[in-house]
Amino acid sequence: MNHSTPEHYNTLISVEQLAGLKASGKPLMVFDCSFDLMNPPAGREQYLQVHISGAVFADLDKDLSAPHGTPGEDGQVATSVQSASGGRHPLPTRERFSAWLSSIGFANDMQAVVYDRNAANYCGRLWWMLRWAGHDAVAVLDGGLQAWQAAGQALSSGEEPGHFQSNFELGQPLETLKTVAQVEADLGQATQTLIDARAPARYRGEVEPLDPVAGHIPGALNRPFGSNIAADGRFKPAALLKAEFDQLLAGRDPASVVHQCGSGVSATPNVLAMRIAGFAPTALFAGSWSEWCSRPSRPAEKG
Repeated sequence: MNHSTPEHYNTLISVEQLAGLKASGKPLMVFDCSFDLMNPPAGREQYLQVHISGAVFADLDKDLSAPHGTPGEDGQVATSVQSASGGRHPLPTRERFSAWLSSIGFANDMQAVVYDRNAANYCGRLWWMLRWAGHDAVAVLDGGLQAWQAAGQALSSGEEPGHFQSNFELGQPLETLKTVAQVEADLGQATQTLIDARAPARYRGEVEPLDPVAGHIPGALNRPFGSNIAADGRFKPAALLKAEFDQLLAGRDPASVVHQCGSGVSATPNVLAMRIAGFAPTALFAGSWSEWCSRPSRPAEKG
């Protein structure tokens, strides 16, 4: 086990490492990204009940997504000027995101640590977005709030004091964002391997609780995002993750992978898992199934 302290953490951070970082006084911001798709206000309520001391709340709908565009005459929802993708949780533009980071006092010299109560489903989004904004020093707390609580680490409830405004400057993106047009253009090509992170029944089109069309993008492989998490709530070991992705890809080029899910959120733990496994960075189709199926002319597969 390597106990030397790296310059920064950029995939996972353990409870012990985060506790050490907090004690060291180094520039740090911890984000609580807890959320519930079926009850959006619940994440903030959970945060107010209990969170890691000093953590800032990041709301998936308000902070990590752009406002929805308005439907045009053809019924299509145009990507708004504030968003970088379509779908149910449109990505905000990098500029809008950096303005939010500045407003909460996040600065370029800070280590970001993100967590949730949801097997890294929602905090994976913020991990990806910070890397997309050019910030490499961002890590997911392995095991989430549950691991922090189990270790008896410091918790708080209620609101945290605000931070002074900072000036977060965007850098070169460290992650690749794919648009629906790019995914459609490369459909069926060996240069693109889609991995769908939704539950198997949704992927097969047997149920569809959120989107107007059931099924999946033709040719997409299925790896539910929860597959990356071991029984103890932490990510599986790197060697096991690598073996599982190798088996899923079955000889396809890992560099061709484009991750997607329903709305670009739960695909991010798969992006992170491939990084932990030692693969080079892979792409994200943030609009995902919700943007893909918004146009009836795009093909869908079932089964």
